Amino acid sequence: MSKAQTDHDLRTNQLLDALAPDSRGRIDRYLEPVEFKLGDMVCEAGGLLRHAYFPRGSVLSLLTVLENGAAIETANIGREGAFGLFAAMYSRVSFNRCIVQLEGHTVRCPIELLQREFELSERVRNLFVSYSETLLSQVQQTVACNAMHTTEERMCRWLLMMHDRAEGEALPYTHEFLSQILGVNRKSVTLAAQSMQSAGLISYHRGMIQVVDRAGLELASCECYAIVKQRFDAFLKPPSTAVKNELD
Repeated sequence: MSKAQTDHDLRTNQLLDALAPDSRGRIDRYLEPVEFKLGDMVCEAGGLLRHAYFPRGSVLSLLTVLENGAAIETANIGREGAFGLFAAMYSRVSFNRCIVQLEGHTVRCPIELLQREFELSERVRNLFVSYSETLLSQVQQTVACNAMHTTEERMCRWLLMMHDRAEGEALPYTHEFLSQILGVNRKSVTLAAQSMQSAGLISYHRGMIQVVDRAGLELASCECYAIVKQRFDAFLKPPSTAVKNELD
């Protein structure tokens, strides 16, 4: 096994790691590994969720689907979070289409088990609600970004988020895939990519994007990347009052 494969296997899910030891002990034996490929469908909008999915290197994309079949990304989930927690708390129906945006390891857990932990544990309730609020803030910021910022600014934001999740590795995305995710036509993505490559921010060859100038990409992005990152960083390092300890 290569060092890259070994490092990949050692990646964990930060939301799972934040659970109290007793809760984690009750669900660990039910965690099931799932291997996804780029573009795989995890759940269709309106679909019934039987599991929650915790990325450990993969990235999941939440898409809002319109009546005419068009879809646009409103949030993405890496190893800081999970897909399906709303189902564990309130409803078992997915509001969004969920697809795989970056290949990698994922584990899934039966919804019933998470619902039981949600009912039993105040810590789990606080953690799941806090994460869901943070994810909602990403959705809200993405909506504003899609409405107010240029294709190039939005593409910079998106590439920065993927660069974080891929931990610096090259990103395997075609212009066609990016146009679907960003909800713009392919020509706009091509022009934005050419501009970014000419500026020395990225290199692009045969469907692989490499971030060349990370600092420059952050400067070229709109403020949305930094805002969302700050919110998730705060969630992952909450004050002591944000997630209460279990009572003995």
